[in-house]
Amino acid sequence: MLDWRWDFTWEILPRLLAATGNTLLAAGLGYAIAVVLGLVLALAQRTPLTVLTVAVREMVEFIRSTPLVLQIFFVFYVGPQFGIRLSPWTAGMIAIGLHYAAYLSEVYRGGLESVPKGQWEAARSLNLSTGRTYFRVILPQALPPSLAGMGNYLVGIFKDTPMLSVIGVAELMHTANAIGSQTYRFLEPFTLVGIIFLLISLPTAAAIRLFEGWVRRKLGMG
Repeated sequence: MLDWRWDFTWEILPRLLAATGNTLLAAGLGYAIAVVLGLVLALAQRTPLTVLTVAVREMVEFIRSTPLVLQIFFVFYVGPQFGIRLSPWTAGMIAIGLHYAAYLSEVYRGGLESVPKGQWEAARSLNLSTGRTYFRVILPQALPPSLAGMGNYLVGIFKDTPMLSVIGVAELMHTANAIGSQTYRFLEPFTLVGIIFLLISLPTAAAIRLFEGWVRRKLGMG
């Protein structure tokens, strides 16, 4: 029979809720980096410079093919050997942002390829610059089909934040483990962590689906 203690639960809950704020901050900052950098990587693979295109594509495949936890270790522990010393928070944000940027670049690539060729030809016929073509014509049409994938990775990045505990970032799982180590009670903190993740992930996924549907209706896509 499970030895659940409600008094202990209420005692540790404020500490876990405070750590939840750190987890949300880590997920938000990491996702912001990934959204911007992912677009840069996607566009870099569409340049006429073959060397740049191949180099970026290989880098994206390398990042996608290696575990996030390894990348976190590499940025935090190997970086100092090259003179790059980062705090656990900074190293974690860079690692998560870069990791998910590689995945989002593929989401963007799919969206860009979904734009009809006639739109590209029309932009060229109007003698629009490359920047104006992308930001005025192509991206407004490419981003809506990408929303579902972008939303999935937002939920995924939130669930991957516990990996930051390996370098000492005080996010939710790290705090729960610290509580368990101090009190020798792991049932309550880990159960609460699971509940908190569910209470955030499920509504977020539902909100993303509603937002995607709203965008499609506004654009007459469905």
